Amino acid sequence: MTIEATTDYDAFIVGLGPAGASAATALAKAGYRVLAIDRKPAPGTPVQCAEFVPMMMANETNIAVATTVQPIGDMFTFVESDAPDQACNFSGRMIDRHAFDAGLVAEAEAAGADCHFASPLGALSRDGVITCAGRPFRAKIIIGADGPHSSIGAAIGSINKDVLETRQITVPLLRPHQGTDIFLSADYPGGYGWLFPKGDKANIGLGLDHDQRDRLKPLLEELHQRLMDETRVGAEISYHTGGAIPAGGLLDPQGRLGESLVLLAGDAAGLTNCITGAGIAAAIMSGKLAGEAAIAFLEGDQQAGQDYAEDLQDMFGAALTRACQHRQKLKTIRQNEQAPSPAHLRNSWIAYPQYWH
Repeated sequence: MTIEATTDYDAFIVGLGPAGASAATALAKAGYRVLAIDRKPAPGTPVQCAEFVPMMMANETNIAVATTVQPIGDMFTFVESDAPDQACNFSGRMIDRHAFDAGLVAEAEAAGADCHFASPLGALSRDGVITCAGRPFRAKIIIGADGPHSSIGAAIGSINKDVLETRQITVPLLRPHQGTDIFLSADYPGGYGWLFPKGDKANIGLGLDHDQRDRLKPLLEELHQRLMDETRVGAEISYHTGGAIPAGGLLDPQGRLGESLVLLAGDAAGLTNCITGAGIAAAIMSGKLAGEAAIAFLEGDQQAGQDYAEDLQDMFGAALTRACQHRQKLKTIRQNEQAPSPAHLRNSWIAYPQYWH
């Protein structure tokens, strides 16, 4: 399909991950003209995700069920060299993220959204004029679902200034495993290591503070070797990926460019949990809310943007604030030139009751 040169759209969406696709579906189902673009060549490509979603994701979209590779029962947390602590109430699904994103985009297209890949944003002026594929046009609604380094967020001054960097490999899984493995260590400032099983493969990854990103490769190689020595995984690496995760908490998700209402969703709004890195569920929920707020604005509600910001605060604010407080506690310990103890690490991880108090 070709982006029309002379026709304005009701809504323009940048980013077709879970947040953008969900917003596009909501708007298109309501009968509005939606143009959605993504710089990636195809939905969910390349995969930049550990591919774990909570079991409740099925309440948000049945695509989570359709793209499930295997169920997850428990969480095993390895703190330094201690034996793992098992938590039985963190069940979920390992999904095929490429298929998951493709399914969400297919829903948006079926609803009537005009979706384009390999289509980066050209420019966005202060008065809301959008340039894409060399063509200028306007939209009454602009939704930024374009990740932690959002161009739309930058245009309204809502910028993720604190980010984590991640690196992940996919390797053979030598023994069936029905749990997620979390590795906490003072050697992993700002983040943690993981092994997430995916059928006969496993995603092994690591997240660290942005200023520690040069250590990602050697530390991930060390974790991979540890798991090979335990005969849990094989040596062959079939896939490399990585990316940034917002770690500073909820941003102001609304603003104006000229007469256009601008909304941010998903990572662009800072909705990823900075302790766990979880963000898919929040992306879908915020995308739906952004779509509903956009519809309200198009129907004449001038307070729709502010209402959307309040909805995000009500839904995600407490959890994000708690995560940011734990992150800051660990950061303060390190700034005082101390290494977090195993007790500090446990206090700041969701599998332990002290995290929630």
